[in-house]
Amino acid sequence: MLFWVGLAWVLGLSLVLLLCMYQDKERAKRKQWRISEKTLFALAIGGGALGGILGIYLLRHKTKKTAFTVGFPLITVLHFVLLGWVI
Repeated sequence: MLFWVGLAWVLGLSLVLLLCMYQDKERAKRKQWRISEKTLFALAIGGGALGGILGIYLLRHKTKKTAFTVGFPLITVLHFVLLGWVI
């Protein structure tokens, strides 16, 4: 049961982060107010790092920022390590 709750949490936050990255990219194109990087990282640390990785490669967003291209995968690895430790 705990596995399914965790999976739903990760998938839900990943979708939220992916949508936030899409919205941030669109706002950047229009030179509008942007979603802060702190918010994007908070969502990634909270469990949505996979969505962030998808956002980087599918949307080609934040590809030049090392903090994102290295940080999101490292957060994902950390999540898997913690998951393995819990289970």
